[in-house]
Amino acid sequence: MSRKATIVLIILVATVIVVGTTVVSLVMFARGYAFSSRDKVGLIHIEGVITSGRSSSGFLAQGGAGAESIVEQLEEFRKDKSVRSLVLRVNSPGGSAAGSQEIYSEIMRVRREGKKVTVSMGDVAASGGYYIASAADRIIADPATLTGSIGVIMQAVDVHELLDKYGVNFTTIKSGQHKDIGSFSRPMTAEERTILEGVIKDVFNQFVSDVSAGRNLPKSYVLKLADGRIYTGKQAANLKLVDRLGGLQDALKAAAADAGIKGEFSVIQYRKPRGILDLLFGGLDTNLLQSSEPAEALGKLAERFLQAEQNVNVR
Repeated sequence: MSRKATIVLIILVATVIVVGTTVVSLVMFARGYAFSSRDKVGLIHIEGVITSGRSSSGFLAQGGAGAESIVEQLEEFRKDKSVRSLVLRVNSPGGSAAGSQEIYSEIMRVRREGKKVTVSMGDVAASGGYYIASAADRIIADPATLTGSIGVIMQAVDVHELLDKYGVNFTTIKSGQHKDIGSFSRPMTAEERTILEGVIKDVFNQFVSDVSAGRNLPKSYVLKLADGRIYTGKQAANLKLVDRLGGLQDALKAAAADAGIKGEFSVIQYRKPRGILDLLFGGLDTNLLQSSEPAEALGKLAERFLQAEQNVNVR
C-alpha cells in the first residue's frame, strides 16, 4: 500500500471513530444515560442462548447471554449505592444449566442485600430463561410471551449404522468403562442410559427446587407444571409462574416505585465496553430507555449507526 493510500485510510478510520463517538455521546446525553442527575433505575438485558462463559458483542458477534458477563453486571449493580432497584429484560430460550444457576444465584444475592429485582419477559423467557426469572422479586410478562418449559434435556446422536455402511471404524482407548459415554459411534448401553437419566433427574430436581424457592411456591405445585411444556404469559400469570402482565415500561415504573422514586427517572444500563470499536459496533446497547420523552429522532439515528454445545441444557 502506498504512503498516500495509508494516509487516506488513517483519515477515514479516524473520521469514523470521531463521528461514532460524537453520536454515542449525544445519545447518552439526550437519554440521560451518563449526565442525568435524576433518580435512576438499573437495566440489564439477558438475550439469546445462555452459556456459562462471557457474552459476545461487537460488529461480527452473534450475541448470547454469557453468565460471567451478566454476573459481573449484577455485581456492579449490587455495589452501586445510588441505584436501589433493577430490571432484568429477559429474552432467552434457555441454554446452559450451570450458567442459569450462576445468574440465579447472583440475583438472589442482590435480593439478600435489600435491592429489588424485577424481570420483564420479552418474546421468550423459557427453561433457563425462566430459571433466571424465578429468582426475581417480581415477574412481568407480555400476554403472548412464551415461558415455562421447566425441564432438562441431554441429547446424544447414534450414527454407528451409517458409519458401518461406509466402512468407517472408530477405535476408542479409554481409562474407564464409561469415559466415552454418549459416543456417536456405537449404541448406548442400558447401564449408560441409567447413568445419564440420573444426571438429568438431579439437575431437574435442582431446577424445580430453585423455582420453588424463588417464587415461594410449594415444590409439589411446581412439579405439576414442570413437564417441559411452554405457557403463554397470560397462562403463566394464571398459574402463578409470573406476577402480572405488562411490558418493559411497566417493569421500569414498578422498579422505580420499589426504589421510592416519584416522577421522572433515568434508566442506566450496566455494561462495560471493552474498547472504542466495541463501543461503536456493539458494546453499547442503544435501548437505554428513559421514562420521560426521549429524543426520538436522535435515538433512532444512533440506533441505526450502532446496529451493525452444552451437554446438559435447561430448555
